[in-house]
Amino acid sequence: MAHKKEKTFQFMIVGGGIAGVTCVEQLSSQIPSADIALITAGSHIKAVTNYKQVSKTLEEFDVEERPSSVLEARFPNLTVIHPAVKSLNTQSHTVETADGRVFGYEKLCICSGGRPKLLTQDNPYVLGIRDTDSAQAFQKQLSKAKRIVIVGNGGIALELVYEVEGCEVIWAVKDKAIGNTFFDAGAAQFLIPSLEADKPERAAPCRRPRYTTEEPAAGASQTFTAESGSALGPDWHEGIVLRGAETGFVARTHPLTVPFLFPFHALNFSSLPVGTWPVYILLTNGKTFGCDFVVSATGVVPNTEPFLHGNNFALADDAGLQVDDHMMTSEPDVYAAGDVCTACWEHSPLWQQMRLWTQARQMGWYAGRCMAAHVLSEPIELDFCFELFSHITKFFNYKVVLLGKFNAQGLGPNHELLVRCTKGQEYVKVVLSGGKMVGAVLIGETDLEETFENLMLNQMDLTQYGEELLNPNIDIEDYFD
Repeated sequence: MAHKKEKTFQFMIVGGGIAGVTCVEQLSSQIPSADIALITAGSHIKAVTNYKQVSKTLEEFDVEERPSSVLEARFPNLTVIHPAVKSLNTQSHTVETADGRVFGYEKLCICSGGRPKLLTQDNPYVLGIRDTDSAQAFQKQLSKAKRIVIVGNGGIALELVYEVEGCEVIWAVKDKAIGNTFFDAGAAQFLIPSLEADKPERAAPCRRPRYTTEEPAAGASQTFTAESGSALGPDWHEGIVLRGAETGFVARTHPLTVPFLFPFHALNFSSLPVGTWPVYILLTNGKTFGCDFVVSATGVVPNTEPFLHGNNFALADDAGLQVDDHMMTSEPDVYAAGDVCTACWEHSPLWQQMRLWTQARQMGWYAGRCMAAHVLSEPIELDFCFELFSHITKFFNYKVVLLGKFNAQGLGPNHELLVRCTKGQEYVKVVLSGGKMVGAVLIGETDLEETFENLMLNQMDLTQYGEELLNPNIDIEDYFD
């Protein structure tokens, strides 16, 4: 780097998302006199608001976009630097920003998040939904759309299918059931009627989802492209009018808001017929659909550009920066937190990394703790939040709590499931292994999360209770207080 260093900061954080902002807050509270820089591309940062610790490991919060000046006003020792990072030199401990300025750091934390995986490069009719900007663009396009195809099976795809009104929705997934990132087929079956039902407080056209699933074709190619921006919050669609142009168009004989669910095939769009639709999508079951645009909601990849060039970061299989149990990367004095990193310590048997808001907050908080502890020469232990995976969210207006190995992740055939389902009201699934509870999915107002969390943390032998464990006539909390 030819430019002269402007200033060296004790702590430097890259990224204005939840992980980066939480890291700044934590560092400032640990070492109020510390000289801290936050480098972020946009003028807005993501702030955690209405934070509530629901139980030992479960937490609820809202995410709000705020001007970065709000953060500077709160922390007098913080300097917010725009624009984004252009390059990092870990040997000289310097960072160059896109406008050519160079800053030094003593300790750096990379919180640059993830970017959406897209089905195809540079196609104007393929939109990746990951950040607030793309949600706005989506809204503009949707107002004129008669039919869209949503590809993907994670949280954003699920929410989109539920929220979009007034245009035909074809939903393409590669899995056997909807929402496989979060749910098994049982939970999916519980939720599907919500797509047909009228939504609370909003008269929607009637919905008749119809879907088929099929294995993806062997060797189906997928290409992904890069886009940056902060991730959307769990309620990102609130306040965005998701409504298509319903006038003057009839899709076959169905009402307008039919989510068709079909298997997708990442494809060469140009090889498809030219016709009345601007874009066509070919699915693995041989069906071709024309639509106004394709929404690619197929997850994220760690946003490690522009940190890799010239440095020696160890990367995980998912292309994230490897971090140890102190959130440190393989490069000296460089930490990472949130979607950009991959937790490479030996995980607790009941925890797994998922690129979610809750984990971005927890990792940012813990990275800040670790950076401060190292400077103050204090010992630090892996935070308790990494003992048990826990996540609260909302799908289709139901409260959803996920605990532990909620989808029996990594358990092989050696587990059993107990399920209790009250149609339209609640769905409770428990994963047992060796007589102990290791995971749960709770949909609806079940009030079981604290009891189940305790049973998992205590690893109590539940063999004697058998299926009575989910007997609705037994108040399970009384058993296990």
